[in-house]
Amino acid sequence: MDHKDLANETIEPERARQIADGVRRTLDEIASAEEAAGREVGSVKLLAATKTRDVGEILTAIDAGVRMIGENRPQEVQAKALGLAKRLEERGYTLGAIGDGSAAGGAAAVAGSNGTAGADASRHIPFHLIGQLQANKIGKVLPVVGTIESVDSIELAERISRRAVMRNITVGVLLEVNESGEESKSGCPPSHAIDLAKRIGAMGGLRLEGLMTIGAHVDDERTIREGFAHLRRTRDQILASGADGTAGCRELSMGMTNDMALAIAEGSTIVRVGTAIFGPRAFI
Repeated sequence: MDHKDLANETIEPERARQIADGVRRTLDEIASAEEAAGREVGSVKLLAATKTRDVGEILTAIDAGVRMIGENRPQEVQAKALGLAKRLEERGYTLGAIGDGSAAGGAAAVAGSNGTAGADASRHIPFHLIGQLQANKIGKVLPVVGTIESVDSIELAERISRRAVMRNITVGVLLEVNESGEESKSGCPPSHAIDLAKRIGAMGGLRLEGLMTIGAHVDDERTIREGFAHLRRTRDQILASGADGTAGCRELSMGMTNDMALAIAEGSTIVRVGTAIFGPRAFI
């Protein structure tokens, strides 16, 4: 197939309708799962996984109700960020951590994934990196994303910390944990998670926001739920430790299109959904 222009901002009406319908269905499914789990409706945030989606598609999802986006690849962050920030600014929103308030920046200043420091949090679209991050790409994503969900080692955390301190910024991080134990998945071993979280929480330039995992790739719902439940218990142990920098470790980013109801039943606070919103991925 031809290379997709990820900066493209135009979209056909039928494609826009498909995406808007996908957003509405997904939000309804999240609300139903919250109710079934006895949780407060609205307690789970929808993150639209936007890998291979262009600016026009992402804007359509945001117009339909998405309030958080996540990219897998640093190069896609760079390809889309400025266009997204400019168009969202026209709509009265700020994006991720992009911009310095100047005309050159193209976006109002924000303080990171929570959109504090003068920005109205209700008009802020957090921008997360949810895919693997190589050390040589850290500098490319830090000016843009407010939270990196794929921190899976102390070495990567230290490198992000050094870059953040040099820039005089604070970067939100989630510690990625490989709860399934599958070799094909990234993430630290569950047995190391509490110690790593404490060490990350103490680092300058980082804000430990929670934990992330990818559900087991199996048909057995019990196995999938056990992984999610273990991550929740790990988060609770980190909070109970009272260690410096861990008080904000509250997010549980777990659950995707096929297993988000199970994740919500086990305490997820962020579900990362791509296919249910945008349809099958366009491979580029």
